[in-house]
Amino acid sequence: MLSRIVEISSVLMFFIGFYGLVSSKNIIKSIASITILEMAVVTFYLSLGFTEGMRAPIGPSMENVADPLPQALVLTAIVIGVTVTAVNLTMLISLTHQIKKTDWDSVRTDTVDPEPNDHLQNITDIQ
Repeated sequence: MLSRIVEISSVLMFFIGFYGLVSSKNIIKSIASITILEMAVVTFYLSLGFTEGMRAPIGPSMENVADPLPQALVLTAIVIGVTVTAVNLTMLISLTHQIKKTDWDSVRTDTVDPEPNDHLQNITDIQ
């Protein structure tokens, strides 16, 4: 019963994150929505792998032990989700330094001038 409630709440959390991603005009809210989506998927996978009465595979007795592979995959998904969030925030900081705004409309309309790189040459200059 508890597993079913967690499954339903994780699906609901997924759609909340998807709605936030689609409807948001702010980049920070979009990044938060992506994080909500990732955590909803992790929660759903954990609820699918839950079995009543199972224990961790530690100790000499190997009766009624849970499979550690789904747990390892979920831990990997958490690490990847944190990394994606960190990269998104890093790109947001760089973009904010250039255009001084955090909404998608200003990113679409403002042109970002790249910094001149005097030390780099164009390929046509080399030939």
